Amino acid sequence: MTPLDDDKPRPRGDLMIQVVPLPSDTNANGDVYAGWLVKQMDMAAATTAGRISKGRNATVAIDRMEFLSPLRVGSQVGCYCELVDIGRSSMKINVEVWTLDRNSDKARKVTEALFVFVAIDDNGRIREVPDQQGSRGA
Repeated sequence: MTPLDDDKPRPRGDLMIQVVPLPSDTNANGDVYAGWLVKQMDMAAATTAGRISKGRNATVAIDRMEFLSPLRVGSQVGCYCELVDIGRSSMKINVEVWTLDRNSDKARKVTEALFVFVAIDDNGRIREVPDQQGSRGA
């Protein structure tokens, strides 16, 4: 994105996806559809879950999503992911969305949500997540 002031909030986690919404991604008012944004967030979280689980995974829940401000067409959108918790087969990943509007040099937070994934095998059955540095949550 762009450098943020030291006294301003910053995205938590790693930048996983950076995209620009197009006019076809908007409603009649020119605002980006929420579903488009959820799709980007799910892809970013799934990428994170795949790296952690070293394989296939599936989204099982999305929790606590609130849109703080509208997303405008042409804005630079970044999805930042942070692993919050890991279980035997599950991973909780917080996704924050920050945007940089075309005519601004200040990033702003658009939304965040908690995504829950389970690791699955080639047959779609739940499998164990590989041990992460010898520690595992509940």
